[in-house]
Amino acid sequence: MAYILDIEFNNILYDKDEVNFKEFESCTFSHCDFSKCVFLSVTFIDCVFNNCNFNSTKINYAALRSVTFNHCNIQEVNFAMCDKLIFEITFNHCVLDFSKFYTLKLKGTSFSHCSIIAVDFMSADLTETVFDCCDLYRSEFDKAIANKANFKTSSNFTINPERTKLKKAIFSIDNLKGLLTKYDIVVN
Repeated sequence: MAYILDIEFNNILYDKDEVNFKEFESCTFSHCDFSKCVFLSVTFIDCVFNNCNFNSTKINYAALRSVTFNHCNIQEVNFAMCDKLIFEITFNHCVLDFSKFYTLKLKGTSFSHCSIIAVDFMSADLTETVFDCCDLYRSEFDKAIANKANFKTSSNFTINPERTKLKKAIFSIDNLKGLLTKYDIVVN
């Protein structure tokens, strides 16, 4: 396995298996396109991705350890098969529509100013996760643990409190209707 430390990668269009069997530590990727990739035995440690494209990337065999995504397109990506050991990610100003985080431990993860439309968080551990100014339209939280999660500034979510653990979760008065949809009542 190749080990790559502290290198900046800019404007690269990666082929299907170009990053496979590599470990990247403290690297920065800017304006790179991973959409053709099928990750196999790839590890990213303390890496940052800026303005990168991951649309439909297959990341089933990747380790993401303290990884930050800024202004990235990450649509239709299945994170559920990533290495679960030290899985730590942060998203800022990203588009994550139609992605999957099914059963992942996302404790303390930060999603800031993201589009999170129709994302699968079913059975995920979202304890202390922060959804700051995110659009959560049609995202699924069934059987998730969202204790102490912060939804205060986010919108368009529908969460069934009978099927999602929400102990001490934070909401604003303005977004409480997302918890009441199941009851078919009108909140003005």
